[in-house]
Amino acid sequence: MSLESPGTPATSSSPRSSPRSPYTCIDRGQYTFIVAPRSNKTEIKQAVEAIFGVKVESVNTQNRRGKTRRTRTGIGKSKDTKRAIVTLREGTIDIFGDVAK
Repeated sequence: MSLESPGTPATSSSPRSSPRSPYTCIDRGQYTFIVAPRSNKTEIKQAVEAIFGVKVESVNTQNRRGKTRRTRTGIGKSKDTKRAIVTLREGTIDIFGDVAK
């Protein structure tokens, strides 16, 4: 699933759930997305509203630098990422889909 709107770069692949975006945030209507580094808050808001059919209250973004690692052959670096924490006004997003038990 890709958050793409016409004329804008892809904004995300899917909502993320990790220890840094705990499940308690879902109770408050907050979801974390990995977004394109050049996307802005307005593009992210429009894309989430269009794809998931929800109303977005606010969007907070974080630019995260990738870690550098020393290896035998030199220095490597993981890629930089931009995360968007989207707070919903109404509605929910099913981040787990149809999970078989």
